[in-house]
Amino acid sequence: MSDSNKTEFTNPSTFILLGIAGLEAAHGWISIPFCVLYIVVILGNVAILFIVKKEQSFHEPMYYFLCMLAITDLALSTATVPKTLSIFWFNFREIDFGSCFTQMYLVHCFLVIESGMFTAMAFDRYVAIFRIGLAVVLRGFIIILPIPIMGSRWPYCKGNIVPHTYCKQFSVVSLACADTRPTSYYSLCVTYLVPSVDGFLIAVSYTQILRAIFRLPTNDARFKTFGTCGTHLCALSALYIPDLFLSLMLRIGSNLSLPVVILMANVKLLVPPLLHPIIYGAE
Repeated sequence: MSDSNKTEFTNPSTFILLGIAGLEAAHGWISIPFCVLYIVVILGNVAILFIVKKEQSFHEPMYYFLCMLAITDLALSTATVPKTLSIFWFNFREIDFGSCFTQMYLVHCFLVIESGMFTAMAFDRYVAIFRIGLAVVLRGFIIILPIPIMGSRWPYCKGNIVPHTYCKQFSVVSLACADTRPTSYYSLCVTYLVPSVDGFLIAVSYTQILRAIFRLPTNDARFKTFGTCGTHLCALSALYIPDLFLSLMLRIGSNLSLPVVILMANVKLLVPPLLHPIIYGAE
C-alpha cells in the first residue's frame, strides 16, 4: 500500500492549494480585503504609469525607474492574488505542476527585481538608466532560476496538498522525498545576501548624496533633497520591514498558528505594491 501511494505522488500532475488552512469557512469574508487591496494596487500603480507618461517634467531617470517599480509591483501582486481569489470565491484549488513552480519563481524573481530597483534609484545619477534597468531585471531572473529548476526535478511522494494560498517554496518543498538542503541553503543565501548587498550599495549612494546635500547653498534646496531621500527610505521600509517582521515572527513566535503565518505571508506581498504609489504620490 505504501509503495502504491509513493508511486501515485512521485510526479503529481497538480498540487492542491488549501487557501488559508483552518479558516476555510471564512474565505468569503477574507476575500473582501484581498480584493479591495488588489484593486487599489492596480489603480495606484497604473496611475503612476499614466501620470509619468503624460507629464513631460517627469521624463527623467528617477521617474523611469519609478515606472519600472510600478510594473514590478503589478506583476508581483498579480502572480498570487488572482489565484488566491479564485480559491476564496470558486474553490478552484488545483494548480498544475509547472504552473506551481512558475508562480514560485515569479514571486521570488519580482521581489529580487524590486530590491534591485531601489538600488538603481539610489544610483540613477551615476549610471546609464537602461543598462542598469536591464541588469536589475536579468539579475532577478538569473538568481532565482536555480530554485524552481531544482525543485521541479524532485520526486513528490508525501502528497500534493499545499496548505497555502499560493505555491510558497517551503510549503511545496516539504512535500518532496529528496534531499532538499541544497535549495534550502541557496534560498537562504538569496534571502539574506540580496538585501545585504543592495543595502550596502544604497548606503554608499546615500553617503555621497548626504555629502552633496551639505554642500548646497540654501536651506530650501537641502530640505527638498532631504524630502526626496525620505520618500525613497519610506519605500524601502515598505519593502524590507514586512519581510523582516515575518522572518522574526516565524523564528520567535514558534507557537504561531498556520492561518496567522499564511495571512502574514500574503500581507508581506501586498504591502509594498499598495504603499509605493501612496508614498511616491505624496512626494
